[in-house]
Amino acid sequence: MDPVVVGIIGLVVLLIALFMGLPVAYSMLIVGFVGLFFLRSFTAAFQFVGSDLFINFTSYTLSVAPMFALMGLLANHSGLGSNLFAFANKVVGRWRGGLAHATIGACAVFGAICGSMPATLVTFGSIAYPEMKTYGYDPKLSTGCIAAGAGLAILIPPSMMLIIYGIATEQSIGKLFMGGIFTGILLMVLYMITIAIILKRTPALAPDGVKYSIKECLRALRHGGIIEVIIVFIISLGGMFMGWFTPTESGAIGSFCMLVVTIIERKLKWENLKAALRETSKLAAMVFLMIAAASVYGRFFALTNIPVKLGTMVASLDVPAWCVMLVVLFIYLIMGCFIDSLAMILITVPIFYPIVVTTLEYDPIWFGVIIVLVVALGSLTPPVGVNVYILKGILKEVPMSVMFKGIIPFVFSIGVCMILLVAFPIIVTFLPNLMY
Repeated sequence: MDPVVVGIIGLVVLLIALFMGLPVAYSMLIVGFVGLFFLRSFTAAFQFVGSDLFINFTSYTLSVAPMFALMGLLANHSGLGSNLFAFANKVVGRWRGGLAHATIGACAVFGAICGSMPATLVTFGSIAYPEMKTYGYDPKLSTGCIAAGAGLAILIPPSMMLIIYGIATEQSIGKLFMGGIFTGILLMVLYMITIAIILKRTPALAPDGVKYSIKECLRALRHGGIIEVIIVFIISLGGMFMGWFTPTESGAIGSFCMLVVTIIERKLKWENLKAALRETSKLAAMVFLMIAAASVYGRFFALTNIPVKLGTMVASLDVPAWCVMLVVLFIYLIMGCFIDSLAMILITVPIFYPIVVTTLEYDPIWFGVIIVLVVALGSLTPPVGVNVYILKGILKEVPMSVMFKGIIPFVFSIGVCMILLVAFPIIVTFLPNLMY
């Protein structure tokens, strides 16, 4: 059978398995093994699977994921989220809809520490929504800014999605982190502008803000443990930016410093420490298995020659590169409505990365950041809209239809951000180009 036909059949079977609810890692592993069996032999397929599983589960590079995850989970279990929200509210609470602005700002800072979208959702769904409900905020605005704000966690380093992309494409994780900083800040600002426009048109959605003195703001900053956490963030990522640490060393140092800070501040109980370690172990097992399975699937897909043939076809088209890029982003957008974000990156990178980076000669760091931005968009849009479903699990009293209405303005904000990144790639590439 022609390798291209085998590859297409394998891709279709993989998508069917995912829609049927089979775990992503097992789906890729099975399809990759069977595909290698058809294209090579049973012995070769067995050897490929065995070597990929062993190499990935013993990989030093992959340990960067649990290191940064542990840093974020320690911060999460120490109650940092509530302190960040209180501080952000005192800084921007003077504006109309100040709590909504504070939620966006706190999500950005918390995401810069934990790098996890679900953790950010759970934290601020439990903290910010009750506060906004007390002050009479409309549920559409409240849930919309929480669901959208959580997406900042996968853009601003240490983003787990950027780590996965970097490992899958063998790109510098440090440069990907730096590429995500300005993008995350840009999206945060666009979110805040969106909230201001919404409240300008419909002031009844949120009350007037409350003014706090500079003294109160400084007190919230000093007593919330926020300064210490910012120092940990600067040491960890700043050291990596300066070339002092590798990404894995940066994550390990960040985790250790975060542990020391939470112990000194007496904000971490023994039960919470055990919970953070347990959740880190589960996350590490999931990431390692998915990367190993994606490696097997990637080997199979490379043997089908589909990426090479697609690249040749794209190169022969008499259309500008940006037109092809828009088509690729549109495909990602559609897939993001149905497929889990981590699975989407691992499945599509073997297909689109050679086309975009090798054939069209786009910057691989820029491509990684814009893919993660599309993933953030897919986490909001139906029918999957994973952020909305997670938030619904926390806020059972709010109808899902209200939540989906609330995220619509923020979807347009992400669209504007994508247009700006396509028009001005330097937003992403400026900091990575400064790295050693």
